[in-house]
Amino acid sequence: MYAVVVTFQIKAGQIEAFMPAMLQNARTSLTQEPGCHRFDICTDPGRANEVFLYELYTDRSAFEAHLASAYFKTFDAHVAEMIERKDIRTYAEVAS
Repeated sequence: MYAVVVTFQIKAGQIEAFMPAMLQNARTSLTQEPGCHRFDICTDPGRANEVFLYELYTDRSAFEAHLASAYFKTFDAHVAEMIERKDIRTYAEVAS
């Protein structure tokens, strides 16, 4: 498995516009990408403008296919101006 964690800081006043787009992106990824196994969207009321994603893909190429998809590119362009900061980290599973 290949894990992707993303933390977004959303600009003030933009979370209400960001979340529906983010939810749709997650739903589409899960239903249209056979290599996407999990796509969790998490928030904390104490950090109202922060959104945390936890995604699991079969491997790095499955994640790269996600990034290359037309719907992801549309989502990314749509929310770009809503995002103040984004931190992306990836992890490959260690074979046991």
